[in-house]
Amino acid sequence: MLAAAAALCGCGAGMRPMTSVEPPPPSNGRPAQPDGWDRAVTLQTPQDLDPTPNVVEFDLDAQVGAQTFLPGTTTPAWTYNGVVPGPLIRAHVGDKIIAHFTNHLPADSTVHWHGIRLPSNMDGVPGHTQPPVHPGGSFDYVFNVPDPGLFWYHPHVDSAAQVGDGLYGAILVEDPASPDASQAATFGDDLVLMLSDIDLRPDGSLLDPMSTSGGGFGTLFGREGNTLLVNGQVKPTIEARVGLRQRWRIVNTAKSRYYQLALDGNTFTLIGVDGGFIPAPIDKQMIVVVPGGRADVIVEPKGTPGTTVPVKWIPYDRGYGTAYMIPPEELFYVAFSSDAPYVEPNAVPAALRTIEPLDTSTSLSRSITLGGDTSTGDVVLTINGVPAAMAEAMPAKVGTTEVWTVKNTMQFDHPFHVHGFFFQPLDSVTGAALPAPQWLDTYNVPQMQTVQFAIKYDDRPGMWMFHCHILDHADAGMMGMLQLSE
Repeated sequence: MLAAAAALCGCGAGMRPMTSVEPPPPSNGRPAQPDGWDRAVTLQTPQDLDPTPNVVEFDLDAQVGAQTFLPGTTTPAWTYNGVVPGPLIRAHVGDKIIAHFTNHLPADSTVHWHGIRLPSNMDGVPGHTQPPVHPGGSFDYVFNVPDPGLFWYHPHVDSAAQVGDGLYGAILVEDPASPDASQAATFGDDLVLMLSDIDLRPDGSLLDPMSTSGGGFGTLFGREGNTLLVNGQVKPTIEARVGLRQRWRIVNTAKSRYYQLALDGNTFTLIGVDGGFIPAPIDKQMIVVVPGGRADVIVEPKGTPGTTVPVKWIPYDRGYGTAYMIPPEELFYVAFSSDAPYVEPNAVPAALRTIEPLDTSTSLSRSITLGGDTSTGDVVLTINGVPAAMAEAMPAKVGTTEVWTVKNTMQFDHPFHVHGFFFQPLDSVTGAALPAPQWLDTYNVPQMQTVQFAIKYDDRPGMWMFHCHILDHADAGMMGMLQLSE
């Protein structure tokens, strides 16, 4: 763990108790959520330095800043703009993003914009797409956002430590011109939820996971923080009116932890994933969000007015006993107002989006094997038998479509992430397109299993990374590079 060596600033917000204030009058024929319903988890937004429409320009300062996670304690977290999570960046499809990044940390860093289809030289991978930004240095990230959806940003230097200590933030891209925009009122009121964890001592100081989590053995398992966070808060409370829909846009920014969520007596309606809307809604009793992944869900809360219910983290077996004898934890709470239950007049639309399957009839094939070597006592994880430090970039061509076959030879799941591109999962046995295609950028490869996906390279040549998004695994060598050329 890198030592914090900067002045402390800022402070996290605490929980807000349930209110009994009468909600505001209905807007557009729809009642409002309880007053201050999302106040406990409100994310800061950066000052827009350019008033020009379609340009979002802001400063992004990586610094050590004081945060309150545990009551009565102060943590010298690694932050963007002094807060954890970093500021929520809001944009529209086609907007130009100008992020003036300054590094005031005592270590090199970069910013990777997870899931955004941007130019290679803006992707934030040190040594491949840009030099690392040294302490006191700066770098301007300039790119357009072509797709709607929830994305996020984080460093790609010493990723497990820097993300684990607080360096992550969200970017929400909307498309007002989309036909789906007319359905927004049916989906409910928006709430961005960034799920993570952090390793803390009882006094709030940061734990060094390398010294407390079994060294190489901890690397093999992937280290999980001992304190669960929702938008930087421990067990916050949001408010709801029974029956009145909310739309939770969830991103898992944890370095290793899978977030499996349950809300007793309620169902999640999945409407979107990494690459935006899916073709049709899917009802689920529990939702699983892998590290790096996103889930766009509708919650039509059921319960008794005036009561509070927990949203629980349910242990997820990602291999080798990672869920054995581990109890569920209460992650955050939903407090129901005393208002009479609301009955939604309209069903969630049965069709959300048309996604055409990629044509794989003339596609090229690429085989990826995820593995590792522990025979020397050190944990070295590999792709195709080679750790990242020794691997050569794999060649690919702009305009081609490939089918990737990713084989996991380990007894641990691996959330496999490709930088800069979306892909479509295929039937893992036949390789055929799925009946309801989805666009993902992070895809879970279960232990000792094989998955397939189709990917088409548009005209953005350059170096593109792919890796396991259990960041301990990536840091231990489970990374590779794709050299995309004209």
